[in-house]
Amino acid sequence: MKVKRIIANIATQDIAAAKRFYHDVLGLDLLMDHGWIATYGSAGTMDIQISFAEQGGSGTPVPDLSIEVDDVEAALEAMKTAGFAIEYGPAEEPWGVRRFYVRDPYGRLVNILSHR
Repeated sequence: MKVKRIIANIATQDIAAAKRFYHDVLGLDLLMDHGWIATYGSAGTMDIQISFAEQGGSGTPVPDLSIEVDDVEAALEAMKTAGFAIEYGPAEEPWGVRRFYVRDPYGRLVNILSHR
């Protein structure tokens, strides 16, 4: 299993407020907008991303981090083997990802995902 990228997620009830700062001033592109989450970054490279969300999708809380891996099943088994409790999933989401939630050693909610 290999980590492909890590995205910071910011919980907010005003997703539109991020546009002026991250798009208009810093010049980041709007990479994704599902209404409840908007991701800004560089269209040329996927290693620059930050998301603002009202919820985590499918009625879940907003995770602190999203980590995309090349093999979500391997990541899931590794977390279970290491004794970390899975808090959500694994789930096939309608926006094209398979994912699960787990807490890191500091209590941060982490969304581990792979795109289909």
